[in-house]
Amino acid sequence: MRKKLSKTAVFFLAFLVLVVAGFFASKFKSAAEVPPAFEQARMDGAVTAQDIVNLSNQLVTDLNEVNRMDSQGNTREALSLTVGLLQKSNDVRGLAVKLSDQLGKMTTALSGVKSTDARAAALESISDRLALINKLINYSDELAQLAEVLQHKFIGTYDARKVPALVSQINGEVTAINNFNRLAGAAMDKFDQIIKGAN
Repeated sequence: MRKKLSKTAVFFLAFLVLVVAGFFASKFKSAAEVPPAFEQARMDGAVTAQDIVNLSNQLVTDLNEVNRMDSQGNTREALSLTVGLLQKSNDVRGLAVKLSDQLGKMTTALSGVKSTDARAAALESISDRLALINKLINYSDELAQLAEVLQHKFIGTYDARKVPALVSQINGEVTAINNFNRLAGAAMDKFDQIIKGAN
């Protein structure tokens, strides 16, 4: 005949089961947890990157408008818009600095992500955004050069040879910026899938 377990033994076994279950639950939870600092920097960085893409695309539109005004002989309006391009060039550089700061915060907080695969995906996204910043700095410099050349054109001292090359370089940088932003987003989607799978 089997002995009945005492109330103390039952209580002890129940407590032990809870402790063991709690241990494993915390292990699984910690594998999926994402530090709040990482999430905040990630969200801020995504917003800034989108601002960069929007501004870059707007600048392409502005350049086309400058070209249209110039071809119609509206030199004054074209010159006015060119001055605006210089300001936007500075805005682009400011956004590059801002994004760089946010990526630094993401990198610092990354050690709190327990999943190695998730960390690798996040690093891939950070790397793509760093490449975007590099393109952005080139873009800002080339845009400032183009704005200066166009200003010279509209006041009568113009080197026509510089414009097509600069426009081509700028368009190439905008394409690269959009591509790196898309790759960074895809890497973070991968990060989310890994984290979701760990839950």
